[in-house]
Amino acid sequence: MEKNQVSSAEVVTNTKSKEILIVQKPTSAFIGAAWISLLTGMVSFCIGLWNAQMELNEKGYYFTILLFGLFAVISVQKSVRDRAEGIPVTDMYYGISWFTTIASITLLIIGLWNAELELSEKGFYGMSFLLSLFSAITVQKNTRDVLLTDNTAKCD
Repeated sequence: MEKNQVSSAEVVTNTKSKEILIVQKPTSAFIGAAWISLLTGMVSFCIGLWNAQMELNEKGYYFTILLFGLFAVISVQKSVRDRAEGIPVTDMYYGISWFTTIASITLLIIGLWNAELELSEKGFYGMSFLLSLFSAITVQKNTRDVLLTDNTAKCD
């Protein structure tokens, strides 16, 4: 990959596909906000589970769905980003990562739909779950952007 510098953005030419990618290094404030929102979503979800009046196996179900969802969205972000950068990703892995993301969200919806919880509690779990998923994608993207811009800066 060749690199040309344009202000604070990194222009990277993918020599395999002849595409030009413009990658801007995320600011410290954006990186911090992404990490804070990820931790806020995860910790809120877990504190809600800890204080919930439900069976331990039900708490385990929701905690497992949180972990499953976080792993799934990181896989989606990685496979989408790899494809955009010309890094080979099998169709099987790409499809599985999307399937597992949709499955984790669907399993949370089904669990909350059937749970004997107040509507406000269901909303709390849904929103903290989605905050966690979106933040995990953002943290992963920021990590990739920082690594890409740092590596291209070292090549100069």
